Amino acid sequence: MINITINDRKIEVPEGTTILNAAKKVGINIPTLCYLEGLQEPGSCRMCVVEVEKAATLQPSCVTVVSEGMKIYTNTKRVREARKIILELLLSDHPWECNTCDRNQDCELQKLAEEHGIKEVRFQSVKERLPLDESTPGIVRDPNKCILCRRCVTVCQEVQEVTTLAPRARGFNTIIAPGAGDLLSEAVCVQCGQCSAVCPVGAISEKNDIDKVWEALDNPDKLVVVQTAPAIRAALGECFGLEPGTLVKGRMTAALRILGFDRVFDTNFAADLTILEEGTELLARLKKVLVEKDKKVALPMFTSCSPGWINYMEYFYPELIPNVSTCKSPQQMFGAIAKTYYADKIGKKKEDLVVVSVMPCTAKKFECEREEMKSSGVKDVDYVLTTRELGKMIKQAGIDFVNLPDEEMDAPLGISTGAADIFANTGGVMEAALRTVYEIVTGRELPFNGLHVTPIQGLAGVKEASLKIEGTKEEWRFLEGVVLNVAVAHGLGNAKKMIEELKSGKKQYHFVEIMACPGGCIGGGGQPRLTTDEVRKARIQAVYKEDEGREYRKSHENPALKVLYEEFLGEPLGERSHHLLHTKYFNKKDGTI
Repeated sequence: MINITINDRKIEVPEGTTILNAAKKVGINIPTLCYLEGLQEPGSCRMCVVEVEKAATLQPSCVTVVSEGMKIYTNTKRVREARKIILELLLSDHPWECNTCDRNQDCELQKLAEEHGIKEVRFQSVKERLPLDESTPGIVRDPNKCILCRRCVTVCQEVQEVTTLAPRARGFNTIIAPGAGDLLSEAVCVQCGQCSAVCPVGAISEKNDIDKVWEALDNPDKLVVVQTAPAIRAALGECFGLEPGTLVKGRMTAALRILGFDRVFDTNFAADLTILEEGTELLARLKKVLVEKDKKVALPMFTSCSPGWINYMEYFYPELIPNVSTCKSPQQMFGAIAKTYYADKIGKKKEDLVVVSVMPCTAKKFECEREEMKSSGVKDVDYVLTTRELGKMIKQAGIDFVNLPDEEMDAPLGISTGAADIFANTGGVMEAALRTVYEIVTGRELPFNGLHVTPIQGLAGVKEASLKIEGTKEEWRFLEGVVLNVAVAHGLGNAKKMIEELKSGKKQYHFVEIMACPGGCIGGGGQPRLTTDEVRKARIQAVYKEDEGREYRKSHENPALKVLYEEFLGEPLGERSHHLLHTKYFNKKDGTI
């Protein structure tokens, strides 16, 4: 332990602690811009400078490690003036568009300028305006607002390991961009949006579809239905000052009705549907391998719910295409069912039905634009809003969200189970699938406490579990005694590590879940900022609480789903299911598409 003094207050901290973290221990907040806890401590922005006794210059607290007897001052005149100059220099090169910026009142630079009493900027910029990059469906880049903090670079290169973004040019001409300043559409970008989730300003954000949704809601000739992903209910409240992990499903439902949506449905319905299709697909693959000895059948089977992961696979590992489940994501399954089964049920033409999704994800905006996502005969999902966009719409409508009474979602596409809730979390899709697959095969509940497969829960980057199948039904006798090995990875850097181990033969699995975003969908690129691990944990616990409070906790128990198969689909993996609920993938690595 090291003895130090901060602002004349003596404290003891572990050896190796930075000044920034030591200050946090005693409740002192030191401002930062480039710092990302646990990921990036470059000390480049200098907002976190402090005065250290006997040091000739001010020290960046995020990278300066304490030493025995160190005396630190975080709020001297010298420190305050240095920080104000840094802010003025940053603001001098920053567009003065706060009132019209997507990040207005949600901007770290704006917040720091207000806290430090910046009333004027004494410096003038000589930088030329650069064009916006609006070339992709999910993400918009505004290089004029970039403050070169490099947070996006760290996430793209070190967490996701996609390496789309990097500093280009040098000195005063430095920009953060893909390639040689190329457009995102010309680069290998998986549209995960993690860059937009960590950007402190308005330099990277989701493409805004709010106006398009308002236009649809205002059209009397359209029936507009909305689906909300399971992660939204544990995060939307943060847009209104509620604590991370506050469950707001009922209030969210009420708000969506007030906004004017004709039907409020749940992506969870389609998540349950995904489990029936995907679980059946897994069992079919296992049968072909174990009984028919078909060597052409690819194992392990990978989940296909995350469009960021699908993009990544198509760019970096197209050889895995045979291994990936052919199931569409729940978002796209919902759209296809809404514009066929549901439209017929209510006597509406599919062309007059508008499907809006609320997702924690920017890659979902890209996904709904894929050419193959038109199995209903028209575009299956019309518009995608992020959690942040829905929060803005609710504020635009003047809705007192916090004090809304709870309301129930509409039937039948609003009926779901707890298994669908946990799709929001890393490991959740795998757990939901195992709950159903094991019970189909054995007739008994999954033998884990409370149905929770604890080895694949939590925020470890790669998680594994094994399940011995015993006491099978007659038709599944070929699985008797089989030890089913499963694995879960979240964050594309972790996915890469797992895949490389699989390719080398070090690991062998039957079933693998991959989510592009750290923590799964609860940490998606469209969620309220800033998503730290503490925020992820709070949201994850809220989702498990939601699951545990449900009447039905296994996808195959969903009564509305049983009716759907009886009235419309027939059976999982049947002809109609194959047409509406399954898809194909493309080799983007070799320029096939």
